[in-house]
Amino acid sequence: MKISEARQTYSSQIKNYYAKEKELSDQRVALERKMRTTVDGQKVFEKEAATLELAYTAISEKRQEYQDYMDMLQEQWASVANLVSSEQQGDAMADAANEQGKIIEVARRIMRGDRVPAYDEKKLMEFDWKLYSMAKSAAAMLELQKKRKEHKSLWEDEEEKTYDDPVEVADNTEAFASGPEVVDVEATLESVEVEE
Repeated sequence: MKISEARQTYSSQIKNYYAKEKELSDQRVALERKMRTTVDGQKVFEKEAATLELAYTAISEKRQEYQDYMDMLQEQWASVANLVSSEQQGDAMADAANEQGKIIEVARRIMRGDRVPAYDEKKLMEFDWKLYSMAKSAAAMLELQKKRKEHKSLWEDEEEKTYDDPVEVADNTEAFASGPEVVDVEATLESVEVEE
């Protein structure tokens, strides 16, 4: 089961169990009032109180079981999303360093008086106007040199990188383990028995 599916399933279960837990809690409070206001209330409502307490405990424990599993799912989801995001940030940093290396190489070539493609010059200008100006000034001083080396663009063979959405990757990752059995609230309540 994918994390997104598991989160949806167990979130719904937690909501149902929480609502039932609240309902049973309200019933317990009302029963306690009845017990205090009725003669021999403890004895009269003893079985009903025991049944209500067992039902509340069963519902509460099952809700907590689902909540614990959801907490672990959330940790797994966050870990996967953070891992994908970190990988993308690492790639972006490597690309930026590579880009700066190319910019410096273009500036060096221009300073030596070599010919570089107009696209490369434009990249240098956009990156740092002052560096471009210095490179052109240095090239102008070497203008007397007759032989100029011609270079191909450093950006010719680049292709656009695409990245996956970290949230989507995390949502579509398989859950670390199958969760607790999904049991309807009413089925849980039916399993509660009081010994007489």
